[in-house]
Amino acid sequence: MKKIIFLIGILILFSCKENKSEERIPVEPDNGIGDGAGPPPALSFSENIEEAHNKVAFMTHEAISFEIKLKFGEKTQLDARISIMTNSTGVRVDKADGTSIIYDEKTSVITPASAKTEGARFDLFTWQYFFAMPFKLTDPGTVWEVQEKRKLDSLEYNTAKLSFEAGTGDSPDDWYIIYQDPETGRIKAAAYIVTFSKEQAKAEENPHAIVFSDYEMIENVAISTKWSFHNWNETDGLGEKLGEAEITDIKFFVPEENYFKTPENSRIINK
Repeated sequence: MKKIIFLIGILILFSCKENKSEERIPVEPDNGIGDGAGPPPALSFSENIEEAHNKVAFMTHEAISFEIKLKFGEKTQLDARISIMTNSTGVRVDKADGTSIIYDEKTSVITPASAKTEGARFDLFTWQYFFAMPFKLTDPGTVWEVQEKRKLDSLEYNTAKLSFEAGTGDSPDDWYIIYQDPETGRIKAAAYIVTFSKEQAKAEENPHAIVFSDYEMIENVAISTKWSFHNWNETDGLGEKLGEAEITDIKFFVPEENYFKTPENSRIINK
């Protein structure tokens, strides 16, 4: 009888250990019951940022547009109005020189057809992504890795690395290290590499960072209106300032039917 009781005790002990082990690894937020564990840390990081910027309000609108003046050194890199479908199905860049670059979910074109295409695809996808980044952190194909705290201007920030599954977007080998402002929960900065037209290893030799500041509330959505660009490395963080951008005249709008469609007198732009 004592042996039986002893065996039962051992079985109960192992059963408790197994249950505790399972509780540490929820397969879905709150263990699927809504009142238990929180979501996995990496998911929580990205969702918290989206919430701080009010992604829900952002996505209630069809499209948003803004003026951008981008300078590197004394040179104006871009002076344009950029329009974006909030669900990422359309992008339009109308430059001050009369050139327009348009993405309609399938095709990227430039108009007029005689316009120079050098750098056009980069301008079409890069700047709109920086603008919309706080609302795209949990898009399909995003991969998150929570990392250690990092310093930025002597202050510590929670950080996580954002990368992408193969086949995601125009440059799936890009990655970003996102800095979250501990007071507001918003994005403070993002270190990044640009693999556009180059190998990832080569791009990683020269990482940069964008710092977001001067947030404004546009119909209850938090949007940064000043960006600065810097050299960046893992040891020292921000380095020399390289450029800056001013974002103005931000408006949500309902686009006309053909606003993001391929116009006449245009040609396709490829990588």
